[in-house]
Amino acid sequence: MHILTIEDDKSTASYVVKGLSENGHIADHASDGETGLEMALSEPYDVLIVDRMLPGLDGLSLVKQLRALDVTTPVLFLSALGEVDQRVEGFQAGGDDYLIKPYAMSELLARVGSLARRHAPEQAANRLEVADLTLDVLSREVTRGGERILLQPREYKLLEYLMRHSGQVVTRTMLLEHVWDYHFDPQTNVIDVQVSRLRAKIDKEFSRPLLHTVRGAGYMLCERD
Repeated sequence: MHILTIEDDKSTASYVVKGLSENGHIADHASDGETGLEMALSEPYDVLIVDRMLPGLDGLSLVKQLRALDVTTPVLFLSALGEVDQRVEGFQAGGDDYLIKPYAMSELLARVGSLARRHAPEQAANRLEVADLTLDVLSREVTRGGERILLQPREYKLLEYLMRHSGQVVTRTMLLEHVWDYHFDPQTNVIDVQVSRLRAKIDKEFSRPLLHTVRGAGYMLCERD
């Protein structure tokens, strides 16, 4: 799944993003409310994890604005504010679930998964399709032409990101940041290796390739004539 965490505390954000990434999710992060709102409006996220106490635009106001704009992405409030009245405020603002800090990563993952399943009929992005290649975000099943394709966790994250941006050029920097969570160039061929492995699984046994190298720019997942 593609998940956005809006959290200003660096250690908390790092812990959440790491936990999500290690469990095969694409995890983005915003450190303030304004940035989080902008990102939530620009990407089709499956779940938003929102802290209440954010600099600038607070979490409650952020979610209220999203709901006023008819954004139905499920929201999990993650907050140290755990009194009954404070939790009620979260739900009244448009939140779908409320988890109090401190928490266990296993519970966070379970709640995120539950939210995604609950909203699956509304979230068309939970089933991604490019030609005869399909990816079910909830079951994590990948098929092409009806044949199941088994992927390693990193290959799965790479494919999901490419499919969410199908028909667009995806640069190496985009992949490093969103699939590997690197905000620097490690000066290795890690992307080339993973793309090659993924291409062997989704293209090698099929007559028409879908994963293309855009020379000097990056990669594109699409069906070409």
